[in-house]
Amino acid sequence: MSSAPTPTRLRIASINTNGVRAAFRKGMGAWLETRDVDILAIQEVRASTDDLEGLLGDEWSILHDAATAKGRAGVALASRNAAHIHRVAIGDEDFDSAGRWLEADYEVNGRLVTVVSAYVHSGEADTPKQVEKYKFLDGMTRRLPELAAHNPLSVVVGDLNVGHRELDIKNWKDNVKRSGFLPTERAYFDRFLGEKDSSVTGVDGSTGPGLGWVDVGREFAGEVDGPFSWWSWRGQAFDNDTGWRIDYHLATPELAATVAHYAIDRPAAYDQRWSDHAPVVVDYLI
Repeated sequence: MSSAPTPTRLRIASINTNGVRAAFRKGMGAWLETRDVDILAIQEVRASTDDLEGLLGDEWSILHDAATAKGRAGVALASRNAAHIHRVAIGDEDFDSAGRWLEADYEVNGRLVTVVSAYVHSGEADTPKQVEKYKFLDGMTRRLPELAAHNPLSVVVGDLNVGHRELDIKNWKDNVKRSGFLPTERAYFDRFLGEKDSSVTGVDGSTGPGLGWVDVGREFAGEVDGPFSWWSWRGQAFDNDTGWRIDYHLATPELAATVAHYAIDRPAAYDQRWSDHAPVVVDYLI
């Protein structure tokens, strides 16, 4: 009888760079050199594929889905081995999700792992921007069960622009009417993370089936404030750790069960920041 292969560490890092060229000028390259990342998911690339290839170098296999509007959004996946297949777009055919959703399948230790780099709209309450955000979240609601059926080892990573719970925002009481913490947005996450096929009542009172995905960050950190992944550039938000946890690894239960370590690489000081987000780095044992 053959024994199961020894698990391989797969380190997946996700970061909203707020423009990858600017991030590299400020120090992203130095961070990446020391982090031994296997798969890097980037949001708000805001650059060309040629730019990415020049910044990352020949050792990386790069997939990039640019936004329709030049210089906006953009998501990428970079790995040290080639993806088997990749897919883009989410939601209805008439919904422009370019630059916001990129899926790829990777072979790791003889098993397939599916990784999605996702960038949800920031939105703005009571405006067309918020309507677009809800369209995207509707698309995620349809796509997540399909992903889990496609591959039980799947993870959606990136800037999802919603603080799910009160623990995820330092000053949540001041933000209940602000996009990013609206009850309707948070209810989507109640369903994403609710028990599979059970009836879930969202924080806004709506009901729907639970999809059974796992918030790796909350599972690993426990019932604590944060740890936060985004801080405004303004004022003393960073120094006072007045942040939001809006960058996620949402994993299928099978993949979440393999998590060995979770970290948010918060810079040591304000002047060492190269984005208003910090990388979220998770080790999976495959």
